[in-house]
Amino acid sequence: MATDHRPLTLRDVSEASGVSEMTVSRVLRNRGDVSQATREKVLEAAKSLGYVPNKIAGALASQRVNLVAVIIPSFRNMVFPEVLSGISRELEETELQPVVGVTDYLPEKEEKVLYEMLSWRPSGVIIAGLEHSDASRAMLQASGIPVVEIMDTDGTPVDCAVGISHRRAGREMARAILKQGYQNIGFMGTKMPLDHRARKRFEGFTEHLAKSGVEIMDQEFYSGGSALAKGREMTAAMLERTPELDFLYYSNDMIGAGGLLHLLDKGIDVPGQVGLAGFNGVELLDGLPRRLATMDACRTEIGVKAAQIIAARVSDPSAPVEAKVELSPTIAYGDTLRRR
Repeated sequence: MATDHRPLTLRDVSEASGVSEMTVSRVLRNRGDVSQATREKVLEAAKSLGYVPNKIAGALASQRVNLVAVIIPSFRNMVFPEVLSGISRELEETELQPVVGVTDYLPEKEEKVLYEMLSWRPSGVIIAGLEHSDASRAMLQASGIPVVEIMDTDGTPVDCAVGISHRRAGREMARAILKQGYQNIGFMGTKMPLDHRARKRFEGFTEHLAKSGVEIMDQEFYSGGSALAKGREMTAAMLERTPELDFLYYSNDMIGAGGLLHLLDKGIDVPGQVGLAGFNGVELLDGLPRRLATMDACRTEIGVKAAQIIAARVSDPSAPVEAKVELSPTIAYGDTLRRR
């Protein structure tokens, strides 16, 4: 559903807070002598409306700049540079230029980054995920510009969304694992619970297992980031704790690769004795001794499609747009998920 309302103005904040536009301007620019009670009233009204002050001065004040705000949770996660590559490649043929902000998966940091970026009046926003704080959602809804939420389609977008269904991805991986005869299954995830997409894959995964009468035998969530060393460590601990496990499902390929290296070091037969699967289809890991079973997250395609939507909407604000564009990832069985 395309946003069709006008951008908010100082007058809206003035009416909501019951003070003059001049006083609102003073508060938002942190200028002049304004009582603390009035200041708080104005800031609360602005926050609840989703109003972001316009930093473009003078003649440019009523215009937008040719920037597209791209807000992602991490540069360290190899998924997002590929998404950015798709966005950048698609916008090269336009006057639009992506600018990037990073949130570290923290809702309060997303609020701050979004506030700063919207204050420069970009032509559009591409933002990772469908879960935002009330303040961030209000800012996005009040921006009056095209907004594309990327990576995920399991939820209701502010404007439109491009991504995959992570719950479906989890269910499909569970179906493939059970079909190959594995029953004693463990799960390991990093950046959880802040990574909503990893959480949804886990939910879809366990939901399908439960329908088949199988329960997760062991699980571990780690709030820190992904690394080969962390994958080794988590795998060693889980197998020591639950030696009867015959399959390990990881929230991403990086810790899955660490798990694979641990098993190979211990001389464990993969995938005969223990099978493994990750998520993301990271090409960097193609040089491993065994190809890890994984699922492609359609990263570049998501970036391209999101940029296409923004460019089309900037060119023609009345252009029709799909509320959700759902892409279909595929399972790569590699060498760690046996096929009967």
